[in-house]
Amino acid sequence: MSSCRLTVSIDSTLRDERERTQKSTLTSAAVICGGSAIPRPERQLDAWLRECRMRRIPLICIGSGTVVVARAGLADGRRCAVHWEQLPLFCEQFPGIESTQTAFEHDGDLHTCSGGDASFDMFLHLVERDHGSVVVNRICEKAIAFRMRSAGDRQRLPLHSRVQLNHKAVMKVIGLMEASLDDPMPVDDLVALSGISRRQIERLFERELGRSPNRYYLELRLERAHLLLVSTNLPVVEVAVACGFISPSHFSKVYREAYGCAPHQTRLAARASGRSHQMNPALGLDLAGTSQRRFSMAG
Repeated sequence: MSSCRLTVSIDSTLRDERERTQKSTLTSAAVICGGSAIPRPERQLDAWLRECRMRRIPLICIGSGTVVVARAGLADGRRCAVHWEQLPLFCEQFPGIESTQTAFEHDGDLHTCSGGDASFDMFLHLVERDHGSVVVNRICEKAIAFRMRSAGDRQRLPLHSRVQLNHKAVMKVIGLMEASLDDPMPVDDLVALSGISRRQIERLFERELGRSPNRYYLELRLERAHLLLVSTNLPVVEVAVACGFISPSHFSKVYREAYGCAPHQTRLAARASGRSHQMNPALGLDLAGTSQRRFSMAG
């Protein structure tokens, strides 16, 4: 059953599919679907996916289906698109995977997308690879699709942006910020990599986003912290460390200023309303020692 309560019927059991895979070479791909809730571990499913990999059957992951493949050990060292809500926890659990906040990614025979209409974009690229652009154009006409995103395109607009940002320097700085939330870089270092001056970056951020680079960076880290609080059982101190705050007291202070409540109150409210996705038990987290890591805090 999907998250919108749509029931999808099945044609055969997983056992039957495994037997069919072993006897035939006709399987062109295995598609693993997932939504906002992460599927619980299933040994038979993991075994079947490993058999698909051994037979060089491409794996196509939608939404949290990427977690299933990662958990089976089939995405190590690969580049995977992960939904932005699941990205913080995914990075913590699977540090050996190059996880990205993009619409979809192709890495060899592993194809991943963040879900939603990014699934359509990803499959159009697979169709174009096998059948050419003419077929893709006909599909887009039939589906009234205005554009097709490319692999590596952003999932969403930057925080607080009401229009698509086109300034390459600003997007580069934002990308660097998003890639270093657990170990924040000094803003001066980020600016140096952008190719323009600190004053220009400050002016562009104020114009496009209505805030300074320092403030924007802080809000990105607080958003990551919020997602970890509502989706995991990670202790608050470990959430603080995972988001680049060396002092739990400072983390609590700035979090309260941003969200109007303490971190532990956010978690309690999420549990009470049933909004927690219960990612932690499903992933089988083993984050012992996370709080021992030390980071410097920028801004």
